[in-house]
Amino acid sequence: MTVRGQTRRRGAALEEAILDAAWAELAERGYGGLTLESVARRAGTSRPVLSRRWPSRTALATAALAQQFARENIVIPDLGSLRDELCLLLRRMSDRSGSRDLQLFYDMQKDLVAERSSFATIREQVVDGRQFHAVLERAIERGEIDPARLTPRIASLPLDLARHEMMMTFQPLSDDTIREILDDIFLPLVRPVEAPPHA
Repeated sequence: MTVRGQTRRRGAALEEAILDAAWAELAERGYGGLTLESVARRAGTSRPVLSRRWPSRTALATAALAQQFARENIVIPDLGSLRDELCLLLRRMSDRSGSRDLQLFYDMQKDLVAERSSFATIREQVVDGRQFHAVLERAIERGEIDPARLTPRIASLPLDLARHEMMMTFQPLSDDTIREILDDIFLPLVRPVEAPPHA
């Protein structure tokens, strides 16, 4: 089916076009200038089409961000060392999260409070944690991590601390910050405890 000479988009193709339009609007106008109407115009569709999928501009912005992150998926190879793999993961995460993304999170705060949502909810929708979990699983297999010490709270520390640092400074992670997160905080918490020598 065509409309004015153009193929009518449906399903995944339409959703991708809408999220691309939302990302373009965010780049040009910021979150404060984002409206479902402006995104619909840019995508060549109608506001009701958007509203059926995303009930608010917060939901739309989150989906647009998730699509961008999925396109820039971080892959961490097996380097044979937990520390080396986590250093690479945090560096790539820092390089991917530019100031525009961080500003977006700040600007969304008021709407998140009104919707009784949180950054944690957004993180679950946006961030694909499979690479991080793969790094941890390899480390457990190599004996670098004691799985009994890897509680959910401790496991989330490296990424949580990295995000907090970037949100507070609006700067990429420094090498010293990555070293402190890993060497001073995370790794001592998860390394196997050496058995005391026999008397």
